[in-house]
Amino acid sequence: MSDTTPANGAEGAAPQAAAEPQIRLNILAQYVRDLSFENIVAQKGLSGGEVQPEISVQVSLDARKRTTEHQYEVICKYRVTSANTADQGKLFLCELDYAGVFHVQGVPEDQMHPFLMIECPRMLFPFVRRILSDVTRDGGFPPFNMDPVDFVALYRQEIARRAQAERPAGQALS
Repeated sequence: MSDTTPANGAEGAAPQAAAEPQIRLNILAQYVRDLSFENIVAQKGLSGGEVQPEISVQVSLDARKRTTEHQYEVICKYRVTSANTADQGKLFLCELDYAGVFHVQGVPEDQMHPFLMIECPRMLFPFVRRILSDVTRDGGFPPFNMDPVDFVALYRQEIARRAQAERPAGQALS
C-alpha cells in the first residue's frame, strides 16, 4: 500500500486544495439554555372527547461573536404548540432554547452570517429533535419527532422580511 497516492485517485487535487482557504468548524460545547413544558390538558383536566392534535413549530435563530477569537455562540429557539383540531383547545406547549459554541475559521467575513445561521443550527438539530421527542414523551404525550428544518429557507425568509421592513425607511430618505 502506498502512502503517496490519495484513496480517490485524484493525485492533482492536493495542490489545488492547498490554494483554497480551509474552513474549520468545531463544536466546542452545546447545551440547553432554557426548557419548559406545559401539559395544558393535565392542568385543565381531560374533556373526554376525541383528541386530534395539530402541532405548530416556530423556529428562531440568533448568533453572536464571543470574546475568544473565532468563537461564536448560536442559539436555536423552538416553540412547539399542540392544539386539538376539533375545538382548538391547547394540549401542550414546549419551549426550548438550545445553544452551541462553535470555533469557525476560514469562512470569509461576508459569508459568516449565513454560515452561522444555516450550518451551525443544522449541526445542532439532531440533538434538539431528540430533546423535544423525550420531553413530549415524558410529558405524557406521544414522542414528537420533528421534521427536519430547512435552515436555508428559514434564512432566506428572514432576509426577505428584513429587506421588506427596511424598504419604507429607505424610500423616505430618497
